[in-house]
Amino acid sequence: MLDAKLYETYVQILKDELLPAMGCTEPVAVAYAGALARRALGGLPERVDIEVSRNIVKNVKSVVVPNTGGMRGLEAAAAIGIVAGDADGQLQVLAQVTKEQILETKEYMKTAELHVVPAKSDYIFDICIHVYKGEDSAEARIVDFHTNVVMIRKNEDYILNKEITGRTESSMADKSLLTVKDIIEFADTVDIADVKDVLDRQISYNMDIAKEGMTNSYGANIGKVLMHIYGGVDVKTRAKAFAAAGSDARMNGCELPVVINSGSGNQGITSSVPVIIYAQELGVSQDALYRALVVSNLCTLHIKEGIGRLSAYCGAVGAGCGAGAGIAYLHGGRLEEISHTLVNGLAIISGTICDGAKASCAAKIAAAVDAGILGYYMYKDGQQFRCGDGIVKGDVEKTIRSVGLLASEGMQETDKEIVKIMIED
Repeated sequence: MLDAKLYETYVQILKDELLPAMGCTEPVAVAYAGALARRALGGLPERVDIEVSRNIVKNVKSVVVPNTGGMRGLEAAAAIGIVAGDADGQLQVLAQVTKEQILETKEYMKTAELHVVPAKSDYIFDICIHVYKGEDSAEARIVDFHTNVVMIRKNEDYILNKEITGRTESSMADKSLLTVKDIIEFADTVDIADVKDVLDRQISYNMDIAKEGMTNSYGANIGKVLMHIYGGVDVKTRAKAFAAAGSDARMNGCELPVVINSGSGNQGITSSVPVIIYAQELGVSQDALYRALVVSNLCTLHIKEGIGRLSAYCGAVGAGCGAGAGIAYLHGGRLEEISHTLVNGLAIISGTICDGAKASCAAKIAAAVDAGILGYYMYKDGQQFRCGDGIVKGDVEKTIRSVGLLASEGMQETDKEIVKIMIED
């Protein structure tokens, strides 16, 4: 049985991380900073400097900004936040934008000066929106994660000025305390009343956007392709297809909210939708579904903790493996089965790069879910990857740490080259 302090930490981790958001979270964070800067200025700016780190460039360049009528890119994200954003809305900053405000934003972009400039810092996640009107100026800055506002000022007066400690997300529950063993024990023993609200919202929001993606046309329609080619009889195909469809909708302008994981809607969809599809297929109780979602969400967060919010390593990989862990749990698997599922899945697909938010994320999600499920089926068939097979170590915790080092340290130059390739003609 987990001690009370660790139990409360695990509950708080889920509450901290499983948040609602509309649209891809990086452009939404840009819009949030824009809304904060405009409010500080006290009027519509004539000139805007959008100062961002390379990973923000990567994840905003190609994705549709929600509630903009299909516009893409940093200028659109900043402009819609400035013109129409709810500065108190955080990741729901664009939830209440009207059609009239979209038209107003498009006109604003024709007359205002909007410039994208590289961040001066070395922070992986750095957004600073500078706005100017007449003799007045203001700025708002977000560092490390999507809602971590560290500075707001008007002229020389600071409305907010927090120290940037370098301890990412220090205000949130400590995810370094996660282990696979404790995650499973927590899932087995948690009072569902403590996590029900956040999980109910995740089930509702993420299945709604998955169904929307399967019903209408978005992006490359990966979910529909999978169903057309392989049919919907096999639960594995449905799990991949519905997760991919949710991403396709989200990356390509759908205005439905999602519940995120690790700061990402795609990872929130990937870590939840396949588990829900399998639970429906197996006919398990709602209680069993909740506990399996606890496993999938916390395993995803555990894998991502060493990687960081943004990197050259595709975040869907960890979420797909987390989903595999949740599916193993639904089948009665516990520490041995889930550990092998995670190690096998990570060994299969850890080479997948993140080249920004866009339509192909849906295909990567399908591949990641496939790897997570294959990792479980390998174990069930008596097969596994062993210590010394590439990055695989002697146990699941060491393997997860290896993946974190690969992504956070080993792929830094890869990340720079990806952004360079993306912005060149």
